[in-house]
Amino acid sequence: MGVDITGWIECRQFFLLESETTPWQPAISLGFLFHDRNYDAFGCLFGVKNYANFRPVAQGRGLPGDVSPEVQAEYERWSDEAFGTSWISWAEIKAIDWEEPAELPDARIHRYRRAEDGSLIFDGKAGWDKDFAEAVGHSLIEGVLGACTWPEGQEWEIKGKIYRSVRLRRKDTRASWEVTFSVMEALARHYGDDGVRMIVWFYW
Repeated sequence: MGVDITGWIECRQFFLLESETTPWQPAISLGFLFHDRNYDAFGCLFGVKNYANFRPVAQGRGLPGDVSPEVQAEYERWSDEAFGTSWISWAEIKAIDWEEPAELPDARIHRYRRAEDGSLIFDGKAGWDKDFAEAVGHSLIEGVLGACTWPEGQEWEIKGKIYRSVRLRRKDTRASWEVTFSVMEALARHYGDDGVRMIVWFYW
C-alpha cells in the first residue's frame, strides 16, 4: 500500500500600513495540482517516505495554529487516517537551494539497461529487486524499510542490468511540484511570499 498526499494552498492579505493581516483563506485544493506519488518529492520537503535521505525542509510541523476553518474542517474529516501533517510558505520554498544533495545516497538502488549504443537508460528504482538482492545478500525487509544504503557511485552489472547507488539533489524532485509551485508563485504576486502557504497531510 502506497502513501499519497493531500492538502490546501492558503493565502493571506497583508495590510502593511496598519501592521495587520486578514485571516488565512483556502485558495485551491492540492488535489487539483499534485498528482504524483513521488516519495522523493515527499521526502525532500516534508520527510515522509524519505528513502532519498534528504534533509527535510518542513517536517512534522502539524497544522498551523491559524489555519482557516475550511481547511481545519477538511483535515478533521480525515480523522486518524492523516499523518505527517505539515506546512511550508512560498517564501521558504523560494529560499531552497535546489542544488543541495541528499545527506546520503538513495536507499533504493537505481536500475538501468544498456541501449544498443552502450549508453545507459534509466529503468526504475526500488528498495528491493530480486536479482540485485540475491547478488548482494540484500533482504526484503532492508529494502522496504530503506535500512541499507551503498557508497555513492557503487555499481553492479547483474544479468544484463546495471545497478547503481545514486545520491539525489533537491532539483531531482522539483518536476513533481512544478504545477503547485507555479500556482503558489502566481498567488504570491498578489499576497506576498509570506502570504501564501501549502498545508499537507499524508494517507495510506
